[in-house]
Amino acid sequence: MKSTNLIHHKKARTGILLCMALLMYTGCKSELDLVSEDSITDGIFWKTPNDFKLGANQLYNGLDRFGFEDTESDIAFNDPNSVSNGTYQPTETSGQWTGSYNNIRSANNVIEKGAGTTDPLIKRYVAEARFFRAWYYYKLMRVFGGVPLITKVLNTGDAELFTPRSTRTETVDFILKDLEDASADLQLQGELAGGDIGRITRGAALSLAARVALFEGTWQKFHGEGDANKYLDAAITAATTVMTSGQYGLYTGSAGQSYRYLFLEPGDDSRECILDRRYARNILGHDMPYAYDQSGYNPTRKLVDMYLDDTGLPITHPASVFHGYATFSSEFADRDPRMTMTMIIPGTLTNRVFNPVTKVENWPDKPQRNFNTGYILYKYMSEDATANNSGRMGDASLFEFDRHLIRYAEVLLIYAEAKFERNGAITDADLNMSVNLLRDRVDMPHLTNAFVTTNGLDMREEIRRERTIELALEGFRYDDLRRWKTAETVLPQDVKGIKIKGTDWETRAPYSDPVYQNRTDANGFLIAESNRIFDPAKHYWQPLPTKEVAFYLASGYSLPQNPEW
Repeated sequence: MKSTNLIHHKKARTGILLCMALLMYTGCKSELDLVSEDSITDGIFWKTPNDFKLGANQLYNGLDRFGFEDTESDIAFNDPNSVSNGTYQPTETSGQWTGSYNNIRSANNVIEKGAGTTDPLIKRYVAEARFFRAWYYYKLMRVFGGVPLITKVLNTGDAELFTPRSTRTETVDFILKDLEDASADLQLQGELAGGDIGRITRGAALSLAARVALFEGTWQKFHGEGDANKYLDAAITAATTVMTSGQYGLYTGSAGQSYRYLFLEPGDDSRECILDRRYARNILGHDMPYAYDQSGYNPTRKLVDMYLDDTGLPITHPASVFHGYATFSSEFADRDPRMTMTMIIPGTLTNRVFNPVTKVENWPDKPQRNFNTGYILYKYMSEDATANNSGRMGDASLFEFDRHLIRYAEVLLIYAEAKFERNGAITDADLNMSVNLLRDRVDMPHLTNAFVTTNGLDMREEIRRERTIELALEGFRYDDLRRWKTAETVLPQDVKGIKIKGTDWETRAPYSDPVYQNRTDANGFLIAESNRIFDPAKHYWQPLPTKEVAFYLASGYSLPQNPEW
């Protein structure tokens, strides 16, 4: 059974911190106050390890919940997304900016209060705060590039309120240093007490360091900047340490369907989980199967065609056993099994929301309600009968499977990619330590140098393919396209769906309607969106919130906007 201790702590700390906030603003106003209103919390708190634990607990609240992140890329679609199609404009404020800096302030507070301590428990919670400071700076860096690096709790009038903007590489270096410092005082996964499962570990710090270092290393390599190998080496070192720690492994507890059930209740707290956004019924739930069913988180033609056939060949290869598109199910036959664990073969009977007991046939337009690509989401669609019959109730909803924010599979993929990009080649031994473990889970043929050479494939493309399909609909694709510098080629392309013309779909509603018949390309594929743009001069980074830029300027300082914005 899932440990709910950490989620219980979320409620507990909310009450404590609310009281602390009230004290800050309603404290005694006697002229003889010995503790200022702004620091009254420090006079009564931060005394024991439990105080620091409560302070660290606050930082977990900002971890990403389930979302629709891959609609910002080319592999998922519901309705036109302004990031994906290039139509987004600068805004006054940004939830990512404000939320991240609020959490950074809270992390700085824990770090400051624990400075110089020798208590091993307090040091552990300070290390958690360092991890979270790195995490929230990473969330800023990945969309804005370099940002102001605030390392202390700021108050009105502090000069550091106008800290200059650091470069992206300076921001990355700061993140990596925080993670290095944090890892020294964090526990290994296997050292966590039962009630602490889900807390930040050394493995989480190292895995995030590997992610950030790969981002920077490949960005520098493909954008022609700096010393890419320095960061690729860092990614390899961090990933290797996690891989050789003996703390993690791939989830295999559901036999041949383990990839599917990893993302549902059976996969929670498995050895593959390194960092999760945790849920527990009647404490903090979510309703994402309902949201995905209603709004759609639909795979696109781009994602579908990336899945290999079951001999390990791309479906465009002359020797592929691909069966074409003629029938509703033909394109799903003899493919990488992850394909049919990510999307449903049309006509298949499953339990899902509103159909908790009696299985229902699945078609793009029912029971799923968004049919803009013609593909049907299966990933994250729970079979929990109680939750599937409960409806959408926000945080009171009954779905409780966790969102995996860092999982061991990603670490393996980081290792393989960093090894290849660092050396221009990768050995079969390294592939067996990484990519081929993922393939073993789904009984796919191994990727080897001989197979690539014999079949005229490209190793870089195959490593990237493996990453995309393994991590599909987990929110990585937008960053990947930008760091590889392929966004300018990929994102302007039409978003496409099923093949309508010359297939079974041509005579099945709604695709038999002229509205859809007239939205096909020359090969008969449904066009879900066209006229997309990506300007390489500006769209590799998103604009800083204009209110922040104006605030600096009005105070006589400068916060440079990203290029062309």
